[in-house]
Amino acid sequence: MEQQQDQRLVILDTETTGMPVSEGHRIVEIGCVEVIGRRLTGRHFHAYLQPDRESDEGAIGVHGITDAFLVGKPRFGDVADEFFEFIQGATLVIHNAAFDVGFLNNEFALQGQHDRADITQHCTILDTLMMARSRHPGQRNSLDALCKRYGIDNSGRELHGALLDSELLADVYLAMTGGQTSLSLAGDGAGAEDGQGSAGSEIRRITGRAPGRVIVASEEELAAHAERLAAIAKSAGGPAMWQALTEAPAS
Repeated sequence: MEQQQDQRLVILDTETTGMPVSEGHRIVEIGCVEVIGRRLTGRHFHAYLQPDRESDEGAIGVHGITDAFLVGKPRFGDVADEFFEFIQGATLVIHNAAFDVGFLNNEFALQGQHDRADITQHCTILDTLMMARSRHPGQRNSLDALCKRYGIDNSGRELHGALLDSELLADVYLAMTGGQTSLSLAGDGAGAEDGQGSAGSEIRRITGRAPGRVIVASEEELAAHAERLAAIAKSAGGPAMWQALTEAPAS
């Protein structure tokens, strides 16, 4: 999916009492961060929610949100309007979107807000798990695995947390969809008015200049460069393609 520079993204995650939603499980935490123009804006939505049921031990082991902690927290109905206003019209970026969307639809339905009980009618959904599986087939594509693959620091993620995970997912998504956005060498002037603004500007040769001085790297600089390449290869799970080709033995 090609992201427009002014596109509003909401990176979203939830934590629940367990799964599946069809067995009456509920949301206990929602976390969202806003991205516009490939930059975090600082706006976010975050809430812990009283689910009116106990959480499974397995779920508590994942997110650490106990039943006692949730006593006195707002219920989904208390934050539904504010949450819907935050996500409405945005592209929701979610890891394993079917899980979170199913729970969110259920929460709106339980409030009798059936016009909101299918958030795909109000938002575009982008599933980063599906995106990662397409880009990295046969590899682990959990959020932790993607953080490692793209060199994103997730050392503070001892337990899952909706707001922390949405912040990490924002970094992962931007890394997955990053790189150069334009290789155009077009000039700004000629052709702009007649629809040919993308035409390249004329190449001008510079003559009469003395050749530049060649500075050869020292042994220390070469060693530091090799160390840096090794660190990048470890983080990426393998050497860069150009490095593998240049170091390949001659046939």
